[in-house]
Amino acid sequence: MVTDFNSLRGRFPVLARKTYLNSGSYCALADSVKEAINNYMDDRLLVGANWDVWVMKNEAVRSLMAQVLRAQPDEIAVTASASAGINALASAFDFTKRRNKVVVSDFEFPTNAQIWHAQELRGARVVHVPRAADGYIPLENFEKLIDEETQLVAVTHVCFRNGARLDIPGIVKLAHARGAKVMLDCYQAVGALTVDVKKLDVDFAVGGMLKYLLGTAGMGFLYVRNELISSMTPTQSGWFAQADITAMDITANRPSPTARRFEAGTPAVVNCYAVEAGLKIILELGTDTIEERVRYLTRLYMDRLEEIGWPGITPRQDERRGPMVCVRAKQVAQLFGKLTQQDIVTSFRDDNLRATFHFYNCEQDVDALIQALLGHRAEFRDI
Repeated sequence: MVTDFNSLRGRFPVLARKTYLNSGSYCALADSVKEAINNYMDDRLLVGANWDVWVMKNEAVRSLMAQVLRAQPDEIAVTASASAGINALASAFDFTKRRNKVVVSDFEFPTNAQIWHAQELRGARVVHVPRAADGYIPLENFEKLIDEETQLVAVTHVCFRNGARLDIPGIVKLAHARGAKVMLDCYQAVGALTVDVKKLDVDFAVGGMLKYLLGTAGMGFLYVRNELISSMTPTQSGWFAQADITAMDITANRPSPTARRFEAGTPAVVNCYAVEAGLKIILELGTDTIEERVRYLTRLYMDRLEEIGWPGITPRQDERRGPMVCVRAKQVAQLFGKLTQQDIVTSFRDDNLRATFHFYNCEQDVDALIQALLGHRAEFRDI
């Protein structure tokens, strides 16, 4: 069955007005996601405190997210953000013994590095895997730093600065061979790429719902491999982390036997409505189908960049590229502003203009951005 991507574009009203290439910051809003938020408002007006439905919505998010990651619902904690998930996970580690090293890479989003550096007060030693001369981080650079004192390798799937995709299977195999666990930050991948946590064999995975998962801000997830849950008790907790959230027991901390032990307080209810709707779209299409579409569009864009003499800095190899393609630019903030005036929505980090693709993008979006960059090349191309 051939997917009609052009008809799917109609579900995202912003695409009728703008060339939207910014899903890596915030996804385009789908009609069903907007409707879900309106349904929450209607429920509030009609019922008030619709508690049973709210809990069901939170559990629906858990179940759907498990399907996206190809995990089990009991392995998913629904969190307020990726940061909340990482903080809860970090609180469950003991850094007082010999194996107290945390390995991160120079491709990390600030949250991932900052939270592990915060654990230095608890005895953690954090080391960074540097880039090679070509700007990528090859497996051999990880091999030099992951050793028998490493407790955790906390690594991004796709770099938010340049769109490079790391060799996660290779990193996991190396880390496990040396007795270390692996936490995958898949925020810049999940929803646009297939992230199969079982196939990747990661121990933990974190992300959020506002990018390629088509939801909204204020909600994230933490995956914890089932075999590890009972051995990890976070000191960051709350009533939704308890075995029985209705017990209202103030005499002890009795964590859930599932990954819910990494949750905290009352969930962001309205966000559950939106996220449920977004995840349903992803699952209806299938992440394999989406990844194939994204790979085609990013390759097309990189080919067109070569044609206009302004090549991207993102790796061209499919296995080293995610849904983001970056080009180096002089005065990139000004270039971003000029594109915005042309109704082309992108983003930038460092000196890189970022175009991030999803299944709802098309060849015309690529052409619109290429033609705009061609017009700005003389002023902004970084030679």
